[in-house]
Amino acid sequence: MACLLCFGFWQLGQGAYIPAKAWLAQELMQRAWVRAGNGESRATPWPWADTWPVARLTARSGAVDLIVLAGDSGRTLAFGPGHVSASAMPGDVGNAVIGGHRDTHFQFLQHVELGDHFSIESSEGKKHQYKVFALDIVDSRKGSLLLDTPSAILSLVTCYPFDAHAAGGPLRYVVTAIRLE
Repeated sequence: MACLLCFGFWQLGQGAYIPAKAWLAQELMQRAWVRAGNGESRATPWPWADTWPVARLTARSGAVDLIVLAGDSGRTLAFGPGHVSASAMPGDVGNAVIGGHRDTHFQFLQHVELGDHFSIESSEGKKHQYKVFALDIVDSRKGSLLLDTPSAILSLVTCYPFDAHAAGGPLRYVVTAIRLE
C-alpha cells in the first residue's frame, strides 16, 4: 500500500512539474521585466539564464499577461514564450514571431477569435496594440512564415492540436495580428 501511495504522489508531482516551472519562471521574469524597465540591459531572470525579457504580451483584457523572452530554443520556451530572433521586434515593421508551448503559456490561443486584441510592450516602454486577422493551421514541413512584411505584424505560434497526447508533431497553430496605428 505504501508503494502505491508513493507511486501516486510521484505521478502527481510529474503532472504538476511543468505548469509549476512555467508559473515560477513567469514570476521571476516579471521581476526581471521591472529591472529592464529601470534601464538594466539584458536583465536575466536568474543568474545562469541565457535569455532575458524583450516584451510583455497581454490579451483577453489583462487575463493573459506574459513576459516574452529573447530566443526560441527549447530551453527558452520551457520558461515562457520566446521571440524568434530572425523576425522583427514587436512593434517594428515586419513580422514579429513569438513561439510558445500549447500546454502552458500559449494554451489561451485556442480561444482567440478573429478581431481579438493583443497588447505588446517593449522593454523600452513602447506599447503597441494588435488586432487578430488570421487563424491558421500550418504544416511546418511544407510552409514557413513570411518575415519581411510591409506593415507591423505579430505572429503567435504554438503546436497543434491543443489536446494532443504526445509532444511535437508537424502542425502549428498560428495567430496573426496587425498593429493598429
